[in-house]
Amino acid sequence: MSIGLVLGLAAALCWGSTDVTAALAGRRFGSVRVAAIVQVTSLLAVLVLCLIRGASFPAKPGDLLASIVTGVVAGGAYLSFFTALRIGPVSVVSPVVAAYGGVTVVLAVLLRGETLAPLQAMGAALATGGVVLTGLVSDRGWRGTRLVGRGVVFALVAMTCFAILTIGLAAPIRSAGWLPVLLASRLANASTVWLVLVVVLTTRWSGASALLSTATDRPPISRRAGLGAAVAGGLLDIAGFVAFAIGLEQAPTWIVGLASSFGPVVTVLVAVVLWGERLRPNQWLGLAGIALGLVAVALP
Repeated sequence: MSIGLVLGLAAALCWGSTDVTAALAGRRFGSVRVAAIVQVTSLLAVLVLCLIRGASFPAKPGDLLASIVTGVVAGGAYLSFFTALRIGPVSVVSPVVAAYGGVTVVLAVLLRGETLAPLQAMGAALATGGVVLTGLVSDRGWRGTRLVGRGVVFALVAMTCFAILTIGLAAPIRSAGWLPVLLASRLANASTVWLVLVVVLTTRWSGASALLSTATDRPPISRRAGLGAAVAGGLLDIAGFVAFAIGLEQAPTWIVGLASSFGPVVTVLVAVVLWGERLRPNQWLGLAGIALGLVAVALP
């Protein structure tokens, strides 16, 4: 089995578990606060790794700049994704974000010159169609078709950012190594999220209350449990990112990006089996399309 596929799947398992902890913590603290806790926990973990291994920032200015830019993009991705998880439904928004694997494949071909076979192109198109079916629900025929809610909009933003992040990290990681790039990127990531948190807490912008809101269709968990879930999410997130970064260093970008996008399968299982969320028939068909499309893209 390809090392890129193995590491990508390891990242997917960690990130799928992160989705669950973030959704739980968001019920107590809101998406922006949860993103801030996750990022500071992840940053501390990276600093410990750097102290152990003696790593520092990338030496080349180009690698350092690329790491910082991707870190800012990652901050936007996490804020959008955690907001989508809070607004929900989790079993819908999480698979939508999973389509970033297919988007990554296309970007890898267009921007990095990696090879895409006809079957893989068909798989990417199938996954995109699945995203549309998953994010749409019709109550009164096609004229009544609408987005399942603001959660899907935030999920689409997160999907785009994660795809750009994957492509943007590949070159600096292979030039400077995964840990220096991870340090610079995670520092920019955490700074972006905390800057947004400070702005949201101090501004009179009307949308700020929505970003800080903890109201959901489920009762909130205790403060201690919410904090524990957010910290656990930070540790799981950085564990996934380490596997992801090592994969980008050693394998083609498309296979790592694709394999890492299977994480929402974990979230869907939890949302449907434990939380009782239900999907409409067209949404099940959409999820099947995403799964089949991603599998087709992964085939040789």
